[in-house]
Amino acid sequence: MALYSNPVLDADWPDPDAIRVDDDFWMIASSFNRAPGLPVLHSRDLVTWEHVANALPAVPPLGHYALPRRGSGVWAPSLRHHDGRFVIVYPDPDHGIFVLTASDPRGPWSEPWCLLPGRGLIDPCPLWDDDGRAYLVHGWAGSRAGVKNRLTVVEVDPGLRHAVGTARTVVDGDELPGFRTLEGPKLYKRDGWYWIFAPAGGVATGWQTVFRSRSVWGPYEHRVVLEQADTPVNGPHQGAWVDAPDGSHWFLHFQDRGVFGRVVHLQPMRWEDGWPQIGQPLGGGRGRPVLEHPLPGTGPGTGLGDGFGDGFGDGQQEPVRSDDFGVAGLAPRWHWQANPEPAWSRAAGDGTLRLAAQATARGDLREHGAVLCQQLPGRPSTWTTRVTLHGQAPGARAGIVVLGHEYAWAGLVRTPTGVDVALRRSDRPGTEESLAQVPAPGTTIDLRLAVDDDGAAQLAWRVHDDEPWHDLDRPWRAVEGHWIGAEVGLFAARPLGSSADGDPGATFGPVRVTVAGKDA
Repeated sequence: MALYSNPVLDADWPDPDAIRVDDDFWMIASSFNRAPGLPVLHSRDLVTWEHVANALPAVPPLGHYALPRRGSGVWAPSLRHHDGRFVIVYPDPDHGIFVLTASDPRGPWSEPWCLLPGRGLIDPCPLWDDDGRAYLVHGWAGSRAGVKNRLTVVEVDPGLRHAVGTARTVVDGDELPGFRTLEGPKLYKRDGWYWIFAPAGGVATGWQTVFRSRSVWGPYEHRVVLEQADTPVNGPHQGAWVDAPDGSHWFLHFQDRGVFGRVVHLQPMRWEDGWPQIGQPLGGGRGRPVLEHPLPGTGPGTGLGDGFGDGFGDGQQEPVRSDDFGVAGLAPRWHWQANPEPAWSRAAGDGTLRLAAQATARGDLREHGAVLCQQLPGRPSTWTTRVTLHGQAPGARAGIVVLGHEYAWAGLVRTPTGVDVALRRSDRPGTEESLAQVPAPGTTIDLRLAVDDDGAAQLAWRVHDDEPWHDLDRPWRAVEGHWIGAEVGLFAARPLGSSADGDPGATFGPVRVTVAGKDA
C-alpha cells in the first residue's frame, strides 16, 4: 500500500484553501506583500502539487504596494467553484475584501474588485445556498479593527459585488471557554447543516474547531476536532475540507515551522455521529495529526476512479524550484517583494535572467522591492547560480540573499578599484555588517547557498566549475519574515543617487536547487 508522509508541502504555503472540480484539486495560499500573489497549485492526488499560476499579477492598490509592505496585502483567501467559474475571495486587512474570477484556474484571472471595503476584515469565505442566496463569513484583525476572536456572516449578492443585509456576529470566541484568536473560517453546507471550519488559539499553538447550525445565522454548536496532542505538529489548523472522486474526505491544514513558514499537511477525515473526525481519533470527537497515511485512492475499499492517486510522477514530490530560464518570462515559482516594474527584469528564454540594478533605500534589502524570491524549503536545500555584475556604478552589487526579518547575502560589489566578492548581513533596519570581502578575479562567479534542517545557511563562491568552493565566514542562521518563512532571492541593487548610466545590473545563469539531496 502506497503511503504519503506529512507535510505534503514542506515550504511556506500559508493559510491554504482547496477545492475539487471533477478529478482535479486546486489550492491557493496567502501571499501577503509578494507579487505576483495568490499562488495557484494543482494536484491529481492531494499529495503531489504543481505551482501552475499566480492569480494576482500585482497587489491593489498598485501604488501602495509599489514598496514592500511586509505583513500586509493578501491574507487568508478562499477558493470556490460556482456557476462554471472559479472564484477567489481574499482580504487585505488595510483595504477590504476583494474578489476575482476565472474560467480556468491557470488564468487569466479577472481584475480584483472590492466586495466589502474597510479595515480589519479578514479571512472571508462565500457560500451560495440552495435557494440562490449568497453569504460571506469573515473574521476580524484586532490590529486594525480593535476587535478579534469573533466570526461574522453577511448576506451578499450572488455576484459578490456588494452586501445585501446587515452583518451579524454568529460566533463570539470570548463566550467560549479558552478560545482566543478565532479566525480563518471556511463556510460549507452539508445534509441541511451549515458548517464553519475555523481555527483558534493562535498560529503556532492553536487547534481546529468545527461549528454547525441549522441556520446560517446560528446558534452554532462546536467541537474541537484537531489538536497537537503528543505529536510534533504544532498549531494544526486553518485549511480546507475536500472530498475525493472515490467518496473519501480529507482536510488540508498548515503547521507553523518558523523560519520554514507555514507548511501544509493532509489529514484523513470521515463523518461520525454527524460530525467530522479528522486525523487519528483521540476520543470525544477530537483527533491528532497523522504523520504518515495511505495515499488517497490507494487504501482498501476506496473504489478509486481513473487517474486518482496517480499524481504527477514517481513518489511524493514538491513543486519545481530549479530554473534554467529556457522559457521567456518568469515562471510562477518566482515572486517579488513589491509590485514589479517591467524594467526590473528580462528573461528572454536564452538561459539567463537579467536584473536591472534598482536604487535601494539605505542599502537595506528589506526595503528593496526588486528582490526575486522563492520560499525556503523545509528540508536541507542547496542553491547554486552564476552571476555577472554589469556597469561601473560605485556600490552596485548583485547576488543571492536569504531574506527575512534579518538577512544575509553573498555576491559581487563594485568598488572604486574594481569588483569584490562580499558577504554581508543585516540584523536591524538600515544597517549592513560586512562579514567577508575579498577581491574578485573578474565580474563573474558562481554562488552556492546551503541551508540545513535548522535553517543555518552557508554561503560560498568559486570561479570555475572544476574549482573548489570557498566558504564565506561561518554559517548564518536564517530568520523568518513577517507572517512568512524566510525566502531565497536574487537581486541587483545600487545606492540611492548613483547613476543608472551604463545599464548597471546583473545576469544570472541557471538556478539549480536540490532538496534533501534530490533535484528540485
